[in-house]
Amino acid sequence: MSGAMKGKGSRRSRHEWRSLLAKFDASCLGVEAFCQREAISAASLYRWRNLLGNGSDGVESVASVTAPAFVDLGPLGAAAASAPRIDLKLDLGDGLVLHLVRH
Repeated sequence: MSGAMKGKGSRRSRHEWRSLLAKFDASCLGVEAFCQREAISAASLYRWRNLLGNGSDGVESVASVTAPAFVDLGPLGAAAASAPRIDLKLDLGDGLVLHLVRH
């Protein structure tokens, strides 16, 4: 599926894009270098990576696994008095730490 096989304006199937994205992940090349080698645009690579979710053939990569958007720490108020203490620290990088405590 190199540039010699597919010319400008040709269409690739979802399966071909999954294979191409897996090849990109294994290549250790930057986006520009990989796209030039494969004769595709960086915009197409980004678009298909977003559409297919970074996984290849249904297998998710570690980077595509997302954490839950919400963590329930339980009710607040009088009912929370009997709840165990929760001390949560999230290191957000660049020296930024979010520290949540429920007594």
